Amino acid sequence: MPEEVRRPVVAGQFYAGTSTELMRQIEECFTHRLGPGALPEVRDEGPRRILGVISPHAGYVFSGATAAHGYDALAADGMPDVFVVVGLNHGRGGLSSAVQTSGAWETPLGTVPIAEEVAGEIAGRLPDFSFDPQDMAMEHSLEVQLPFLQYLYEEHLMFVPVMMSDQDLDSARAVGRALANALADLDAVIIASTDMTHYEQASSAKRKDNLLIQRIEALDAEGLVRERQSRGISMCGVGPVAATIIAATALGATEVESLAYSTSGDVMPAEQVVGYYSAVIRR
Repeated sequence: MPEEVRRPVVAGQFYAGTSTELMRQIEECFTHRLGPGALPEVRDEGPRRILGVISPHAGYVFSGATAAHGYDALAADGMPDVFVVVGLNHGRGGLSSAVQTSGAWETPLGTVPIAEEVAGEIAGRLPDFSFDPQDMAMEHSLEVQLPFLQYLYEEHLMFVPVMMSDQDLDSARAVGRALANALADLDAVIIASTDMTHYEQASSAKRKDNLLIQRIEALDAEGLVRERQSRGISMCGVGPVAATIIAATALGATEVESLAYSTSGDVMPAEQVVGYYSAVIRR
């Protein structure tokens, strides 16, 4: 067992707290009326065109079915060597940006080792980032992606967690270029963790989110950041998404496929909702 094992902090809250319950919950996300509709099948020899995934990070009850669309597409695409999960820092454990370069992360489905060599390559290109695992100890935007990856890839899974504090365009460019350079010779997938508009009426959230989705579909990282800023849209992970677009484009991406959009109101009717979006970026 690696010396640094990051324990789960939102198991039993954002997702089920035992392995049996979590497996059942993930499968319900895939078969849910808002999900893909069937359980995924991982293809060992897929086309491997997916370079990036945009995935929500709320509780599985609310966003899991939407997230399942991205993981269903991944399963059909083949078996990557490594995943880089790029999340944001919600500030529960400080305001650092960080890359973890050794150890493992634990969920109720087991432990996932850090791809140390890849993590070191990324960290070497982000000298202003912290490399202290404790900086990520309380952040959920990274953690909630792991059970889906574990469900698909089991013991074959290796990953690198990257946490962004700053959400501006310069920060996204720095992270995107670091990822592109570090992953240039690897079969890797970058997962950008984000929720969309927060706590507005559904009609307003959908209208604003559609403006951002248009920028994403155009692979326009700069336009995405500026649209979000100029209109005051509360999408939380614009930095991870912009960085992923920048990296994927540099690695040869040519298209985005939007897979699913929903709001928390689709699960639990309310006057104010949060938007969730799933997409893949392909070469």
